[in-house]
Amino acid sequence: MNTLKLLALVFLMSAAPAFAEQACSKPAQGRAAQAVPVIHYKTANIDGINVFYREAGPANAPVLLLLHGFPTSSHMFRNLIPLLADRYHVIAPDYPGFGQSDSPDRAQFKYTFANFADITDKLTVALGVKKYSMYMMDYGAPVGYRMAIKHPERVQTLIIQNGNAYTEGLGAFWDPIKAYWADGSQAHREAIGNLVTLPITKFQYTDGMSDVSRISPDNWIIDQALLDRPGNREIQLDLFLDYGTNLPLYPDFQAFFRKVQPPTLIVWGKNDKIFPEAGAHPYLRDLPKAEMHILDSGHFALEDQLHVMAPLIHNFLDRKLCKDAK
Repeated sequence: MNTLKLLALVFLMSAAPAFAEQACSKPAQGRAAQAVPVIHYKTANIDGINVFYREAGPANAPVLLLLHGFPTSSHMFRNLIPLLADRYHVIAPDYPGFGQSDSPDRAQFKYTFANFADITDKLTVALGVKKYSMYMMDYGAPVGYRMAIKHPERVQTLIIQNGNAYTEGLGAFWDPIKAYWADGSQAHREAIGNLVTLPITKFQYTDGMSDVSRISPDNWIIDQALLDRPGNREIQLDLFLDYGTNLPLYPDFQAFFRKVQPPTLIVWGKNDKIFPEAGAHPYLRDLPKAEMHILDSGHFALEDQLHVMAPLIHNFLDRKLCKDAK
């Protein structure tokens, strides 16, 4: 190789973008005939548990993990996935005991957020994912943040939707659950048993929504059918108790925000009584450059604000991950 070719090669290598600025696929509007992205429904065996996940988008594109909340599954992302998979490699798993993943007996598997984070982490390894962005909602927040403090170098961006990392976000709704955390008694366990019943499941989808006619009844019918499986009630009550183990980690989550400063988009349903708006604003203490959008919606904001949220998310990812969007 002559001197000129060597110098040109060195220049190109030094000018190559970092992973966070990948050459993404062309956006949908730039294609003459854009096909609807195909979603694949797959299962991976992780530590003997069959973990179901939805996957779509170009295999070599930046990865976006979609981490669901209670009492749902990756089903909550069914409408969002096709809107992002034109340009991003989207992976949405179901935790054990949720959706289409296995529900091992409580005697064989501990239903904890630590285990959910560990299994989701191992799923990414099994799929060959080395870096990712995360959309975290409800239970997805502590799952994702536990992964982030374990492997901060893997996190490219955060999208936070009604998911808590600050004590300000635990309002009156949590009082009976806090009582359960305090003593773990059977009486306090039974006192929150209504949280896995149909009226509360429907409430989570309809309360505070800007337009209830946008909310498909399939949501609470599907979720409740899964909650009503034999043994699942006790699994969910175990998880309500274990949620208390996330609070001592809040300082670690916040330290991750301050140190790493991942590009962050916050989209929050302001009428949510479970994770109210008060839990959104403290993020700006540690992530002052975060982009925040407070929406006229409730807990499952994607159900009535998809038309607002999907463009916000796509634009955010384009700007933060794709060099051709600069």
